[in-house]
Amino acid sequence: TDGEKDLATKPCGYSCTPLCSLPRLVREFVAQNNAAQIKHVIQILSQEFALSHHPHSRKGGLIGLAACSIALGKDSGLYLKELIEPVLTCFNDADSRLRYYACEALYNIVKVARGSVLPHFNVLFDGLSKLAADPDPNVKSGSELLDRLLKDIVTESNKFDLVGFIPLLRERIYSNNQYARQFIISWILVLESVPDINLLDYLPEILDGLFQILGDNSKEIRKMCEVALGEFLKEIKKNPASVKFAEMANILVIHCQASDDLIQLTAMCWMREFIQLAGRVMLPYSSGILTAVLPCLSYDDRKKSIKEVANVCNQSLMKLVIPEDDETDEGKQSLSLQMEPKEETLSQQEVTSSGCLDASSDSNLSSTSVFNITSTDKIPVTLNLDGIVQVLDCHLHDMTIGMMTRIAVLKWLYHLYIKTPRKMFRHTDSLFPILLRTLSDESDEVILKDLEVLAEIASSPAGQTEGQGPCDGSETRLGQSELHVPIKASQVSSSGMKGTECSPSTPTMNSYFYKFMINLLRRFSSERKLLETRGAFIIRQLCLLLNAENIFHSMADILLREEDLKFASTMVHTLNTILLTSSELFQLRNQLKDLKTPESRNLFCCLYRSWCHNPVTTVSLCFLTQNYKHAYDLIQKFGDLEVTVDFLTEVDKLVQLIECPIFTYLRLQLLDVKNNPYLIKALYGLLMLLPQSSAFQLLSRRLQCVPNPELLQTTSTATNIDYMELLQHFEHVQNKHLEVRHQRAGRGEHLDRRVVL
Repeated sequence: TDGEKDLATKPCGYSCTPLCSLPRLVREFVAQNNAAQIKHVIQILSQEFALSHHPHSRKGGLIGLAACSIALGKDSGLYLKELIEPVLTCFNDADSRLRYYACEALYNIVKVARGSVLPHFNVLFDGLSKLAADPDPNVKSGSELLDRLLKDIVTESNKFDLVGFIPLLRERIYSNNQYARQFIISWILVLESVPDINLLDYLPEILDGLFQILGDNSKEIRKMCEVALGEFLKEIKKNPASVKFAEMANILVIHCQASDDLIQLTAMCWMREFIQLAGRVMLPYSSGILTAVLPCLSYDDRKKSIKEVANVCNQSLMKLVIPEDDETDEGKQSLSLQMEPKEETLSQQEVTSSGCLDASSDSNLSSTSVFNITSTDKIPVTLNLDGIVQVLDCHLHDMTIGMMTRIAVLKWLYHLYIKTPRKMFRHTDSLFPILLRTLSDESDEVILKDLEVLAEIASSPAGQTEGQGPCDGSETRLGQSELHVPIKASQVSSSGMKGTECSPSTPTMNSYFYKFMINLLRRFSSERKLLETRGAFIIRQLCLLLNAENIFHSMADILLREEDLKFASTMVHTLNTILLTSSELFQLRNQLKDLKTPESRNLFCCLYRSWCHNPVTTVSLCFLTQNYKHAYDLIQKFGDLEVTVDFLTEVDKLVQLIECPIFTYLRLQLLDVKNNPYLIKALYGLLMLLPQSSAFQLLSRRLQCVPNPELLQTTSTATNIDYMELLQHFEHVQNKHLEVRHQRAGRGEHLDRRVVL
């Protein structure tokens, strides 16, 4: 007792005081309002006991500090810093029993102080996060009790300092320890549940860490993290106006590319909601989003869920690109549009199912002040078209990507050419080569989409070069990026106006159309397998997408100057087969049947000059256009040609073609012997060319059905076409073919002689 009286002047005397009398002593000091003595007692308990080098002294100090706190009661809040710090220091003690006592002591201190401990929450949380990963089960158990107590205090209080806590949470959320992660997630779930705490405002700071934890090996932790992310997403859907979508966009882009299926699926679901809720706010991040989303579209059934969500993301993002995006230069800062969140919701959108750039490449665009969404503010948005095109181009060049991804890339390009044609044509020269190479794709569906893009490029008014004169089609022009379909002098109107159309009857094509035709034929020439397997398919589809007359007219014009005569003959044969047999060419065949208009006669003459590369196709063109006398004259010339097996095979095929429905009108004209003598003579000419094969028998039986052959008479018909000049042209072209064949044969014989020598 004497020692207690002298405590003020003899501090060391307290060291002999029993712990059981400590609460009474502290209560007396409280009654006397003697704060100095209270601090003195706590200091002695802390320095001489709790922080002592002797384990038993440390244990006594911890018990003493807890007893002191209990004695202080509601006044303990005035001394919490002094009470807590030595206890937290003991959390790092090597002795697990002392760590447990420290945990017990802190539990008693916090239990008494309750809400007063909140100003010290960060240091308490820091200490608890360490104990959560403690290897000793007793310590862990004690820390869990303290943790629950602290959560109860935070939940019932409205004075929690969230702003001060976030930096610590952001730091600790990247812990790799499972118990520490579980501790972090449990606190996030608690803070989310407190109505007065708006954790959503700080979600951008912890979202990346949450996705990291979602990949934990523990199923329990993954489940807890799923729940936490799910709760956040519910809040986002409820209050989209207050969500910082832009600040989290790149975080989602990164995790949408994760190798872990759960992380990727969850991030993709978030991305879907962001695109639909934030709308055009997400446009500046389109290149990153596409980098993440496009590869997912080719996933198989093992990742069906990811694929489906990725498809919705892709479709929703595509809908955000509008014609207004083509109205401003990319050099301008932004395009301001009114945000209408209701129009961006999933319920009102029709969504159908069907590593190139750095995922954070758009991070410099992130701006809290610019992209915070409110229902009344106008949102400045810039479509990063260059970035999008770069991603799409990169995916097209990647030969390992799946078919559905390639289709999606081509759909994007087509969509951009439709919505923002003026800006897209700045990229056409760089895209054009890969689009041409894509025609060799193994998938018909990919080729179809590719042709749609190329057709749009070739026909869009935005691709027209203003003030350019007609192209003469010469080789010097082929290397230029902007070309016109050549125009004959007869195609210039009386007013002197010039156009770019093949003939007056066809729609105007833009500057890229003729370039497309040239490059397509070059590709067929260099890749003969493509011509054999997909040539007819590609040309037929182009006839549907563009104008068939334009296509045939331009190709015939280009082939007229083709130096590879063998390819020219093969290509003409392909075009002729398409012309005579394809349903897509029905109207063009009808246009050529009668040659009643100047346009049809112009087209016939253009085709004829190129068709001369192949004698039999030239005759078939004359049959189609009912130029029977000229067909007969051509067949007469066949006697001067080199008759080869290939030549006879083509005659055989022509005979077979005559028996097809396409030439029904021709067979019926055999009934009118008087007016169609040259038709019959031409068919007899073919018969005389053929050896006595099945085709010979077929044509012979057909001609036997011709009535009254004695009545055959020759009559001449006046036309506006100079057939003599055409006949001379035919002879000239065939002479060139003969020369080339003989030169080739001569080279072959020379090589044979060299081998023998």
